[in-house]
Amino acid sequence: MAASRYRRFLRLCEEWPAERSKWQRDLGAFLRQRVAQAFREGENTPISDPEACDQMYESLVRIHTNFYKNKYPRLKDTTFTGVTVEDCRMILATDILKQMEDRKKGTWKRLREKFSAKKPEEDLK
Repeated sequence: MAASRYRRFLRLCEEWPAERSKWQRDLGAFLRQRVAQAFREGENTPISDPEACDQMYESLVRIHTNFYKNKYPRLKDTTFTGVTVEDCRMILATDILKQMEDRKKGTWKRLREKFSAKKPEEDLK
């Protein structure tokens, strides 16, 4: 039984899209990592709580297939502020967030990081 659960999770991981714009914050990558941790021995991994495992799988399938998005369709594809889905994706991209974080730094700190030979983390040691 554990082998079939393992194969189902692997199939789900293969189908789950990887978002290149959100590296290190991607749900698909996190899912793959957790499946690898949970099934360390592959098909031979003993499952202590099969019901919870099945429930977790079904929940992930509902997220992956947009079950609730399809069940409860929205009238408009914008938020109350008027921001579209594409705008949200662009704003949440890792590169944009990094640029925003750099803008929060003061001028002196940015110059120091730019011209310093060592990394700022080393200054704290």
